[in-house]
This record gives sequence, C-alpha cells and structure tokens, in this order.
Amino acid sequence: MRAVLDTNVLVRHLTADPPEQAARATAFLAGAEELILPDIVVAELVYALETVYRVERGQVAELVRATIAFPAIVVLDEVLLLRALELYELERLDFVTAYLAAGAERSGVGAVASFYRSLDQVESVERVEPG
Repeated sequence: MRAVLDTNVLVRHLTADPPEQAARATAFLAGAEELILPDIVVAELVYALETVYRVERGQVAELVRATIAFPAIVVLDEVLLLRALELYELERLDFVTAYLAAGAERSGVGAVASFYRSLDQVESVERVEPG
C-alpha cells in the first residue's frame, strides 16, 4: 500500500486510543509499502500528543523520531524535521517555531521574521521583528 498518511492514523497507533482503531492503524502501518508523511502532519501530530494526550515534550520528540525512522515512512526533508525536533525538545520552542528556525538554518536564509522572542535563544538564527 502506498498512501499519504494522515495524523489520525499515527495518533491511534501511538496512543492506543481508541483500542479498536489503534489495532487497525498498527496493522496498516505494519503492512504499508510507502507512506508519505507531510510536514504539516508532523506538526499536527506534535500538537495532538502535547495538548490532547498530555505527552511530555521529550517523549513527543522520541515518538516523532521513531515515526520518521519507520521503514515505510517517506518525508520530504528528514534533516529539517529532525533539526526542528531537536530545537523543539532542547530549546523548548513550540514545534512550528522550531520548524521555522530549522528551515531558516537549512535554507541558508538564517533569519525568521517573527514577534516571538523565543527564537532569540536559537543562536544560529536571527529573529527579524517587523516594524
């Protein structure tokens, strides 16, 4: 099976909630040939695990890394996603902000236009405040 993967399949698999759908999700993942994991789904997965399931940040990062490493999973830019997870976990940025910082690093732009001062703790990225 080849498909683009939706967040809810991963959430069911990772949380075992609800059990019947979790079993189906796990079986589907085990039998998949190629599953495309869009970056937006990773962001939504982080959000769901944090807010709905109250999973601790380090565990969220670990679960997402394991998901990205799953043999059938294909991502657009693994280096970018792994760096975003590193910033999310170590710098305690929200995932989207971490993703923007990682994107600024990876693209060579080196700057993010933002009002979020949390970006200032990422030494490799300059925060450009509008105004």
